[in-house]
Amino acid sequence: MNALPWTIYFSFAGALLALVAGTHSAAVARRVALTTALAGLAAAALAAARFVPGPGMQDLQDVAWIPELGIRYHLAADGISLTLVLLTGIAATAGVLFSWNIEERVGEFFALYFALIGGVYGVFLSADAFVLFVFYEIAIVPKYFLIANWGSTNREYGAMKLVLYSFVGSALVLAGLLWAYAAGGGKSFALADLVRTAAGFSRTEQLAMFALVFLGFGILAGLFPFHTWAPTGHVAAPTAASMLLAGVVMKLGAYGCLRVAMPMFPAGLAFWQPAIAWLAIAGILYAGLVALVQEDFKFVIGYSSVSHMGFVLLGLASANPRAVSGAVLQMFSHGVIAGLLFAVVGRMVYERTHTRRLADLQAMPLHRWLPFPALVFVLAGLASMGMPGFSGFPSELTILIGAWKTSPVWALCAGAGVLVAAAFTLRAIQVAFFGRANRHEAPSHRIEAELRTDDNVETTPALATPHHPYAPISWPEKAGALLLIAATVYIGLRPDFLLRWITPALESPMLQAILKGGTP
Repeated sequence: MNALPWTIYFSFAGALLALVAGTHSAAVARRVALTTALAGLAAAALAAARFVPGPGMQDLQDVAWIPELGIRYHLAADGISLTLVLLTGIAATAGVLFSWNIEERVGEFFALYFALIGGVYGVFLSADAFVLFVFYEIAIVPKYFLIANWGSTNREYGAMKLVLYSFVGSALVLAGLLWAYAAGGGKSFALADLVRTAAGFSRTEQLAMFALVFLGFGILAGLFPFHTWAPTGHVAAPTAASMLLAGVVMKLGAYGCLRVAMPMFPAGLAFWQPAIAWLAIAGILYAGLVALVQEDFKFVIGYSSVSHMGFVLLGLASANPRAVSGAVLQMFSHGVIAGLLFAVVGRMVYERTHTRRLADLQAMPLHRWLPFPALVFVLAGLASMGMPGFSGFPSELTILIGAWKTSPVWALCAGAGVLVAAAFTLRAIQVAFFGRANRHEAPSHRIEAELRTDDNVETTPALATPHHPYAPISWPEKAGALLLIAATVYIGLRPDFLLRWITPALESPMLQAILKGGTP
């Protein structure tokens, strides 16, 4: 477990090295980035191999930082933290592989990329609320520059909207934490100490503090109706940033709800529980229905990401061991699957065809021109809609079973979201990759000829033939896709691999108060 803090240090060191390397050679900067990502993943895997599941968090580092305010640089981990650290290592490695084509300011790109990753690792390993908040802010800032400088559609608008929403959420979180800290005598920011202190707060204080902290974190988790930053940000972001936003950054919000808001203010959870559950269900259904009618391929995935995060929030709101363990499993599952979907749409398809309009893609026989992306998207789509054999199935099933224990009505309404997910996923697969199956459309050879003369389509002269007008899939793209597919298939077949870490962590004293259907 002592390897876990190195995930943070490797990331920040890699950011500096990539920045320096980028001034000399883009190729060296890429190799530095891949080495850094693999080092973080290796540290997480080493910790996972030696991890002994149990209740409570295992201390990793604990030194005084600002002793006058009771702030300590305290890192600790349990099965929940380890699950999300492992997810971050996988997502970071895949993101580097899908960014292998970046040519402009490569060193700066990867410096910002790993600054974000370091912040994410820090959030998942923090046992001090102030340290957690600092890492949380560190993860937010690079997002703006990644999107604004390397993004595509409306990148300045998407970057600003994402960061403004994030900072509003951060302000709410900070206000709630400072209120709890001051009301408790201002002695310590340690999460365990704040939980014990908050037990003495009045019911009115708990309700208000919970609302501030949970809503602040919930905004970053895509809580309806504060979710609108997510699809816009996903669409504007470069591929690797989209993968990180959906894969791990949105998980910071859900993790904050589980690790901070819910244990500190169980009375607030009991009061706000129905409202949170219904907002989560609204997000599942609304975002799914919006995804069903989108004409921009990336917007389909952006809204689907919000819909699937609704299952995470529903699991947390259900507040029983089955539902919460399913929520954590869904965080891992969605992080892998969403990253894979964005990789196909943003890197493999858009950067070759230069279009995300489903109507345009429907005119192309992409299943013949780009068979590997078509296969990967079909697999990722099946995983996203909860097909058995992929990680989406056990995670959403566990959440629905847990939600049923708290409220059968919640489970039934959320279950309709699974049907909606199947509808928009199958539509996207059919239209984007198999649209030429319609025999009433123009002959394929004529469309191929038109595409080859279209200035908006990237072609490689040696490959611009009627049979293969686009560059083949590169080895980094294949390696990144296979890594993510392997993760979702393995957890789909062996969900106990993660559940045996997650379930004992829920038996800790900090979390037991919330695992009684929301009753404090």
